[in-house]
Amino acid sequence: MAELVVLYKTPKDAAAFDKHYAETHIPIAKKLPGLKKYAVSKGPVASPAGPSGIHLVAILTFNSVADIQAAFASAEGKAAAGDVPKFASGGADLLIFDTKEV
Repeated sequence: MAELVVLYKTPKDAAAFDKHYAETHIPIAKKLPGLKKYAVSKGPVASPAGPSGIHLVAILTFNSVADIQAAFASAEGKAAAGDVPKFASGGADLLIFDTKEV
């Protein structure tokens, strides 16, 4: 399996972010080809030292890194990527990696 983790930094307007993310971005992202699972953080995102500066974490699961790359090369992937600047005013970090059970 492979995952795409998106760390959305604190936006200028959290309520507007949350509304757009729930009503617009999730439906777009759920159309990504090869997507197996889509999970998001619930409530505040903290670190062991306290506040993290992260507003929301999204974890998208695919079969492989190649599947993630193919998904974002697709029309659906381009639509999802193109939507991010419309709501993520604080920016976002994307991490892609293979996973293994330990």
